[in-house]
Amino acid sequence: MHYSAYIAHFLVVVQLLGIIAAVHAVLSVRTAQGAIAWATSLVFMPLLTLVPYLVFGRSRFDAYIGARRQANEEMHVAAAELDWRPWVEEALAARQYDGYKALKAMVGLARMPTLANNEVRLLANGKASFDAMFEAISAAKKVVLVQFFIIRDDALGQRLAQLLLERAANGVDVFLLYDGIGSHALPRRYIDKLRQGGVQVHAFSTGSGMINRFQVNFRNHRKIVVVDGLRGFVGGHNVGVEYLGEKPPLAPWRDTHIELRGPAVACLQECFAEDWFWATHTLPTLILPDGYDDAGMLCQVVPSGPADPQETCSLFFVESINAAVERVWITTPYFVPDEAVAAALRLAVLRGVDVRLLLPSRPDHKTVYAASSLYALEAVRAGVRVFRYQPGFLHQKVVLIDHDSAAVGSANLDNRSFRLNFEIMVITVDEGFARDVEAMLEEDFAQSVEMTLDDRRRVHRLQQLGMRVARLVSPIL
Repeated sequence: MHYSAYIAHFLVVVQLLGIIAAVHAVLSVRTAQGAIAWATSLVFMPLLTLVPYLVFGRSRFDAYIGARRQANEEMHVAAAELDWRPWVEEALAARQYDGYKALKAMVGLARMPTLANNEVRLLANGKASFDAMFEAISAAKKVVLVQFFIIRDDALGQRLAQLLLERAANGVDVFLLYDGIGSHALPRRYIDKLRQGGVQVHAFSTGSGMINRFQVNFRNHRKIVVVDGLRGFVGGHNVGVEYLGEKPPLAPWRDTHIELRGPAVACLQECFAEDWFWATHTLPTLILPDGYDDAGMLCQVVPSGPADPQETCSLFFVESINAAVERVWITTPYFVPDEAVAAALRLAVLRGVDVRLLLPSRPDHKTVYAASSLYALEAVRAGVRVFRYQPGFLHQKVVLIDHDSAAVGSANLDNRSFRLNFEIMVITVDEGFARDVEAMLEEDFAQSVEMTLDDRRRVHRLQQLGMRVARLVSPIL
């Protein structure tokens, strides 16, 4: 009886805490679906869901958001004192381009200008991406800014560390920012060696205090490299041998990066500076070239994150899909759209747009894959052409719109990228670059299998049940 009384009291306390957490979820979770999913489970299964809610559930954390916005304002004030205004002429020039009007909504979302006179090079696999990034770093003379979600202490991670140490030894200012959750396995010796060699290294972390340290939301999923203010790199690759396709069972790995030259590189620096300032309360070394070329393409850098006043990432995809007249092709490893994005895809089909999705054929996260599969089948039923990439795991994040616009970056088509992660996409308006992206994606489609309505009939009932359960929790994935 003694132990029974303790158990009874414990269960009552857990139930009360579950009800309190459910109220908190209703008041704070950004989406109605997510709020319902959490609130229902917290009321009826508090023993199973209370701790996961503490860790994963807070998609809106007002104290953090306020602090992040204040840090951004302080960063911009500090940058203004450096007369950091690199965009005036290029922003004015961009307004003369035919494609400028199509990006007006993106300018408001990004709070950064559309800029003219950029060069962009497509890097369509891991070898091309890291060869280009490492070559740029090895030639650095003044400043190197490096930011990744995942850095591993493997052969590729060691190559990166050696290059950074060499540059630091040659008097280059080197800054390395990694996500504390994504790079949780990065050993302390890796970081210590870099710091001892003169590299400034910090983790991006959003947890503070006893409770907050256990939450894993608000991850910095951006991948940014900037060298001497002249060359910038953005895309889907992290630092690990799997991104070179050298780690079964997901090999060969399919991913895409881009190299930027021109005034848009300054936008990448500013994105990095915001994240660095949050982590360290100091500014990294910011550098601008003496001038830019008078020709090149339009570029719009679109950073997004949970501190934004609007749901920037979700709206980026909605606007991209809505802007399409002839086609919109999207590649993503995770397809868990919110209602706005799903509706935009359906409406694009009804407008006669060639809507295609390229998804992986094998999972790296089984629950997300199950939910993604159900959403994919529903997209097929709505008239979207959905392809499964066969050779290996597909991780690239690419959008191709009509004949002249493309976007490459870090954002996935899922709730985590929409509302929880810090992401970055770069939109280009240039027919030549769009043709390069088209050729790349055509090759990917040629190595893919198109889903049909018959695929739904071939799914076993138990699999269907699993997919539907995964979909129920998809708002909190």
